[in-house]
Amino acid sequence: MGHIESDYRNAQSPFVQTYFHGTKADLKIGDYIEIGVNSNYGQQRKANYIYLTATLDAAIWGAELALGEGRERIFLVEASGPMEDDPNLTNKKFPGNPTLSYRSKHPFKVVGEITIWQGHPAEQVKAMKNELAKLKEQGIEAIED
Repeated sequence: MGHIESDYRNAQSPFVQTYFHGTKADLKIGDYIEIGVNSNYGQQRKANYIYLTATLDAAIWGAELALGEGRERIFLVEASGPMEDDPNLTNKKFPGNPTLSYRSKHPFKVVGEITIWQGHPAEQVKAMKNELAKLKEQGIEAIED
């Protein structure tokens, strides 16, 4: 597993469920991830939802596939409101939500960062990016709002 940096003095409670959020955004502990900013994916439209996962692997993919030039980062986040299964992954690709991927219109609070993690092999990331590029050429968006 990875090394976790977290400021528990500012955490709401040590018993609140945390999730992972993979991105290239430069965030700090205490920041909120909110809808209405440019999405990490697709056409970079204003995001109608924000995404999180309970699995480190899905968060690693999120960081590796995010658009932009920033450093790939994985944050520990707490949800501030209701969530739903991520329809981009659940019923289309993985029935039953084994990736434990969710989305919400409510902000996520950054409560920590995974600073040491193992990414996917470069050829696997390249293959995934190529697949996403093919879908984009066909007019299929990676993110369904």
